[in-house]
Amino acid sequence: MTANSATSPALRLNATSYPGVVPGVAIPTYDRDKLQIGVVHFGPGAFHRAHQAHYFDQLLAHDPRWGVCAVSLKSPGVRDALKPQDGLYTLAQLDAETTFRIVGSILEVLVAPEDPPSVFARLAAPTTRLVTLTVTEKGYTLSANGGLDESHPDIVHDLANPREPRSAVGYLVEGLRRRFAAGLAPYAVVACDNLADNGWRLKAAVVAYAAKLDESLAAWIDREGRFPRTMVDSITPATDDALRARTLAATGLEDAWPIQREAFAQWVVEDVLPADGPDLASVGVIMTDDVRGFERAKLRLLNGVHSTLAYVGILRGHETVFEAVSDPTLAALASDMMAKDIIPTLTPPRGLDLQAYADAILGRFRNPEIRHLLAQIAWDGSQKLPFRILGTLTETLEAGRSIERLAVPLAAWMRFVALRAKAGEAIVDPLQDRLLALGLAATGEASADVAAFLALDSVFPASLAGDPRFVSALEKAYADLG
Repeated sequence: MTANSATSPALRLNATSYPGVVPGVAIPTYDRDKLQIGVVHFGPGAFHRAHQAHYFDQLLAHDPRWGVCAVSLKSPGVRDALKPQDGLYTLAQLDAETTFRIVGSILEVLVAPEDPPSVFARLAAPTTRLVTLTVTEKGYTLSANGGLDESHPDIVHDLANPREPRSAVGYLVEGLRRRFAAGLAPYAVVACDNLADNGWRLKAAVVAYAAKLDESLAAWIDREGRFPRTMVDSITPATDDALRARTLAATGLEDAWPIQREAFAQWVVEDVLPADGPDLASVGVIMTDDVRGFERAKLRLLNGVHSTLAYVGILRGHETVFEAVSDPTLAALASDMMAKDIIPTLTPPRGLDLQAYADAILGRFRNPEIRHLLAQIAWDGSQKLPFRILGTLTETLEAGRSIERLAVPLAAWMRFVALRAKAGEAIVDPLQDRLLALGLAATGEASADVAAFLALDSVFPASLAGDPRFVSALEKAYADLG
């Protein structure tokens, strides 16, 4: 097969064409005609297709019960791209040697606003045992205090029209109501968005919503429902025309929406799924009773070092994570921060070697195939740094250890804000107006500039801002970066 023949267009990827892909491209090892749909997934964007759908693709090789019905709550884009392809798409795993595989786990794609009855039929089907979600944090319709946002327009609509929902919570509850009425067990609900205690928060929102409609339904969900907490991780760059061309060249087939991600993928799930659920551990999912331990390790080792590389890297003239970690000075800073400052504050959950995890993170950062922009990581620093850095720093101070390295990303953030403000560039941050004012007023003199930033009490708690050890370390780091 010639991928770019001048006389004949490339074949479209579909159920008929995929067995003939270029040798070396992995294809499903199971008979798709013999599969059943056991999973309904809300939000079939790039991350789901790069992550959970790939795990199910592997699972289907030895258990045909876990085909996926993908449900879009809004846009028909995924359906329109994948329907002509019979749900098939190409996954490119970017590493020193990029590999390609055809993923076959998505058997059906529905657009909820266009066809609610089909979505409800899938949710109520006895074969459906798992509902997964990647709907972004805002898709959980939570209020600032973490509970159900009853004032959210979608929730207001859904409570008034529970058989015609718009929200993920509305669809989950209507599906569960139908199972309750039919005497079926509830499906397990597996939230896969980066939200701390995601499953617990979603269960609370679902129960609160159900209670507005039927107290007995709410009590049944609360008693019988399984909503495990999870953690997911894999860098998934957006699909572009370059990937489409690369996929065509590698497979010999035209794919309207291929997906790419780094080779590393992690899925951590609280071990509370029912006995008849999928054997996720058999395909590399980490089943644990300590999701928080994994979340904490990721937040501090991966996200904390990401932010450090972003702010210091930008100040040193770098554009991407790969460029930053290729800088020997920054590589040493990242490595030492992980080993000497962050790991001592962590209690490893069972099954996680912290130093091996740190080494793997640095290896991921050094992947030349992943173009992760430092400027993007630098967004929303006022919201990210308290969670990514300040917790580690506070515990390090309490232990009486040096915070010299941990002060660097904070000082670099301050320098970054001043640099952007004086250049007339936007600062993407909820506190952008205050930060622009601080940046414009910055003189470069450490004590005055640091004091001005420490007045941001939504970022720096008074206990830290008033600690002379912290102030001294921050002023030194700020001066050193000047």
